Amino acid sequence: MSVLNGKVAMVTGAAGGIGGAVLTAFIGEGARVFAVDRDVSGIPESPSVEPFACEVTDAAAVEAAVAQCRSRFGALQVAFNGAGISGRGLGDGPVDACTDEGWKAVIDTNLTGVFHCCRAQVRAMLEGGGGGTIVNLASVLGLVGGDDDFATHAYAASKGGVIALSRAIAVTYARRGISCNVIAPGLIATPMSARAQTDPKIRARLAELQPLTGDFGRPDDVAAAAVYLCGPGSRFTTGAVLTLDGGWTAR
Repeated sequence: MSVLNGKVAMVTGAAGGIGGAVLTAFIGEGARVFAVDRDVSGIPESPSVEPFACEVTDAAAVEAAVAQCRSRFGALQVAFNGAGISGRGLGDGPVDACTDEGWKAVIDTNLTGVFHCCRAQVRAMLEGGGGGTIVNLASVLGLVGGDDDFATHAYAASKGGVIALSRAIAVTYARRGISCNVIAPGLIATPMSARAQTDPKIRARLAELQPLTGDFGRPDDVAAAAVYLCGPGSRFTTGAVLTLDGGWTAR
């Protein structure tokens, strides 16, 4: 039986590498998916999918997205918040070099954007009365310090903030039947990690960083974890941070 059969899910970052894989996995597990991204042109057409163009830094736009999801599908029971950016090209870097513009752009999208989504989603789940499940996408860099190859401190702060926010949501709303968990990936082969994928130095470090495979993870690895955390197998799980990093943070 499909583990999300009949569920209504909202996926942000649905046109991206990880978000797209989660979208596909959710459809495959029987969910109807409200697919949110800045640019929805890459989202596949399906009777089970409703694309919606939205900038998660815009609180009103996020509220409108959740309202449209409920109008289109009648409910909101599952959410995967994967929209995010790498700010390296915008001025992110080590704290002594990170620009105000880089800091603001990354925090606004990666942390404030997740806050906007969680706020609207929790309100909808509370109004629906049946609880719900939220999974937020963080990073290993929200758990451990990155060295010179991964010194993007606004990004690390944003992902650490996502973890703290998610745990607070988990504690506050557990009695109302809402769970909130985090996936913290290591290096995953997506368009966002193109710099790392083409960097010989980082590729040479993969056996050290992610020794389980010695390679980049796949978007499908994250999607499988999202399906688990949003399915009945995780009924007793909330406030968890699931690392998908090939052993990076176990050292």
